[in-house]
Amino acid sequence: MASKPLSDSRIKNDVAELPGWKYRRNALEKTFIFGNFREALSFMVRSGFEAEAMDHHPNWTNVYNRVSVRLNTHDAGGKVTEKDFILARKFQELSWVG
Repeated sequence: MASKPLSDSRIKNDVAELPGWKYRRNALEKTFIFGNFREALSFMVRSGFEAEAMDHHPNWTNVYNRVSVRLNTHDAGGKVTEKDFILARKFQELSWVG
């Protein structure tokens, strides 16, 4: 069963409640900046377990102390769904850098 894409107005309203997150190009985006590579990697590992438990796999990259995240739902045609917001909130809870 495919997830239902959210309206642009709903996305813009909800993303305003997530510090540092932006809605761009049909995705929720944020770059987390940690103290060093080890911190960034540990965030990715812990967040990866949360994403896998949800069967949701983010597009993300890591360069030294930065983790850039893009969330959208593939089975919703690459659009933003409630599932993306749930995962973004989990990432916020796990992050100690904001």
